Amino acid sequence: MARPIWSGVISFGLVSVPVGMYSATREHEVSFHQFEQGTGDRIRYQRVNERTGKEVEYADIVKGAEVGDGQYVMLDPDELDSVAPGRSRSLEIQRFVDLHEIDPIYYHKTYYLAPGTDEAVKTYALLRDAMAGNSRAAVATLVMRGKEYLAAIRPAGDLLVLETMYFADEVRDAHEELERLPGKASARPAELKMAGLLIESMAGSWKPSDFHDTYTERVKALIDAKARGDEITPATEAPPATDASDLMEVLRRSVDAARKGGPATSHPAKAHKQDTRKAGTGTQKGKGRTKDKRDLHAMTKSDLLALAKKLDVPGRSTMTRPQLEKAVAAAA
Repeated sequence: MARPIWSGVISFGLVSVPVGMYSATREHEVSFHQFEQGTGDRIRYQRVNERTGKEVEYADIVKGAEVGDGQYVMLDPDELDSVAPGRSRSLEIQRFVDLHEIDPIYYHKTYYLAPGTDEAVKTYALLRDAMAGNSRAAVATLVMRGKEYLAAIRPAGDLLVLETMYFADEVRDAHEELERLPGKASARPAELKMAGLLIESMAGSWKPSDFHDTYTERVKALIDAKARGDEITPATEAPPATDASDLMEVLRRSVDAARKGGPATSHPAKAHKQDTRKAGTGTQKGKGRTKDKRDLHAMTKSDLLALAKKLDVPGRSTMTRPQLEKAVAAAA
């Protein structure tokens, strides 16, 4: 069984509920070691005294805070704990709020809370059920590992779940941080309607098990392939940005694909490849026959750019549409 990473009491009013806190999530990761390039020599890190050059044991390391002019105040763990002796073991509820009022941007990491003792089960259940009946979340603070956290406690089934949260001054203002914001830019009504149709055609129920970490899977497959000496196949490149002039056509094609149950690909080159295969057009191998100019004229600019990239047409990114058609026809 898992061991609690923190234990203490939830306190609200004069009521105290002993609880243990357990990690609710774990991340996928592939373990790597570091080596000097071209050798099998491992890289190691050491804690070294910068004056003597000698390695220092972890137990002999204390924290120091600079107070100016190169002067430091040294603090050991006991001294840090002494300034919050009770709070380090207390989840102090400050207020109860409507659960939907909390913007998810404030959530940091999720933990399960369990009753700390057999005697605490009834009081724990009372708090859980009262919060669930009123759709409330408790906003609390706790000190853990030398840091104070803001936290939201919410009912989830038969448990209470705690979300550590960022304080307000830790969340960046998008308008101050981002170089480019959409402002009042708006789509045409027909484009907005088509985008709505696409969203509805791709709608479904939230099933967490439907999604998995494909990147970690590919990294593991890469490791296995290199260990066997197999050839490595690179992943498909990200699709080019959709040109604003092609937006309606790309949306329409995406809706059609989603309704047919096929992949609603956003990659113009892939979509174009599927279209030409169905229509029997395109360059035929061994016959030297190129695509009809009327087919090129019917393609979107994004499709033309993707095809130009595949044909390695130089200067394609700065070409106008007519120039792209001409260059693609010549390259094909």
